[in-house]
Amino acid sequence: MNQAVASHSSHSSYSPPAQGRALDRIRIVLSHTSHPGNIGAAARAMKTMGLSRLTLVNPKYFPSDEAIARAAGAEDILVNAVVCDSLDAALAGAVFTVALSARHRNLGPEPLQARGAAPELLDLLAQAPDGDVALLFGNETAGLSNEEVQRCQRTVFIPANPDYTSLNLGAAVQLLCYELRLAAFDGRPPVVTKAVPFASPPATNDDVERFYAHLERVMVDTGFLDPRQPKRLLPKLRRLFGRAELERDEINILRGILDAVERKLSR
Repeated sequence: MNQAVASHSSHSSYSPPAQGRALDRIRIVLSHTSHPGNIGAAARAMKTMGLSRLTLVNPKYFPSDEAIARAAGAEDILVNAVVCDSLDAALAGAVFTVALSARHRNLGPEPLQARGAAPELLDLLAQAPDGDVALLFGNETAGLSNEEVQRCQRTVFIPANPDYTSLNLGAAVQLLCYELRLAAFDGRPPVVTKAVPFASPPATNDDVERFYAHLERVMVDTGFLDPRQPKRLLPKLRRLFGRAELERDEINILRGILDAVERKLSR
């Protein structure tokens, strides 16, 4: 069943590029989560990486204001979360299920590192026209039971420090979603920024030649260059600025400096 959570903010209608649409078929399943803040943290982790489908199996507290607070703007993930009373219901319709576990077990599917698992999961989605891949995360204290792990086709682990493998649930969800996003975009996810570009278009050949003429004129007027004995000064300056691959704004700055010098000379 679905349980609704009141939404207090608007959300953008960003549509992912075609390469990222496979992420819409990945289901994050949290089993018997005891702390509602971790549900909110998982929702936030999912949204930052472009995943949206959250399923909860018998959460101890949900809906929860604390989950909304920890979601930090990703409460739409919570609003659309599917809450189930059994693992069977949570995994229904999945074509492949993956258990996330830090413990290596004698029984159960072969373990695979998260980075290696991500492209394999996306390949499975490409081969199956319908259905989802479900990633199953266990309780914060006990993790997944052996029975839950054996319901999955693969076990995935995060190669943490062997002396301390304990990882917060929200952080574990974040890492898996990150690896899936990287794999979905072949390691080059699109980056959108509101920053004003620092670079300007390359200067044209005409712009550059006018700059060199201006520079030569100022060097002659200041006495820095003797036109009767130019030697190799101009070719060396051409090589210098050629290495810089001047942009249009940079040409304008340099010519502005030369203009200022000429105004001083004319006084």
